[in-house]
Formats: sequence, C-alpha cells, structure tokens
Amino acid sequence: MMRIALVLLLCAAAPATAETLIATRLIRAEEVIGPGDVQLAEGEVPGALSDPAAAVGREARVALYPGRPVMRGQTATPALVERNEIVTLVYTRGGLRLTAEARALARASAGERLRVMNLSSRMSVTGTVAPDGSIRVSP
Repeated sequence: MMRIALVLLLCAAAPATAETLIATRLIRAEEVIGPGDVQLAEGEVPGALSDPAAAVGREARVALYPGRPVMRGQTATPALVERNEIVTLVYTRGGLRLTAEARALARASAGERLRVMNLSSRMSVTGTVAPDGSIRVSP
C-alpha cells in the first residue's frame, strides 16, 4: 500500500510545464531559420510553435523579433524560385515533352502555383513549381 501511495505522490508532484519557441535574434522575412536562431522558453502562448524542428530549415514569412514567440503561420517552406528568375517551363502530355524558358513573376516554393511569362511568346501561364525548380504546366 505504501508503494502505491509513493508512486501516486511522485506522479502528481510536478505538473508538466509547456514551452514556447522564441526567436533568439532578429530573423528577417525570407531568411531561412537555423538551429541557433530559436530556443524554447517556459510558458505557453496559444498558436505558437513548441518544437524547434517545426521551424528550423523553414523560411520566415515576416520578421521575427528576439524574445518573441514564433507563431504557426510565420514560417513556410523555403522558396525555390525567386521573382524575375529565369526558369524552365515544362509541358508533358503522353510521349510529348516541350520545354521553354520563362521568367518567374513571383517567389514560390515546391508545390505552389506560380505565374510565369514565356520568354518566346511573351504570354503568361500558370504552373506548379517542381522540386527541381522547373515549372510544370498542364492543359
């Protein structure tokens, strides 16, 4: 009986404390977050990240200030394509594969839709950014 009481007492002795991820330095928008750029601090802030792995390697969407919590919507997958960058436009259907050069009209990461301007025809088309940085268009 004494053992059960001791186990219950040990389990109830220390309540678990929540931690919040905060920036350790000024992280500018569009900058990739490194391991030393964030740390855990005591306390819980609703909507804030609580795991460094959720932020490290991602890109800041807005400026993150030192000592402030890193919120869920403030990070994104790093952009593969920058605005005005020359990219390869790829159209594939069946056994046909056409490629052309295009200029990106915005920034985007893999999987995002992006408007580009075909440099040959000067027409704007929308495609999806592939993991290799090319833009895939479909009919």
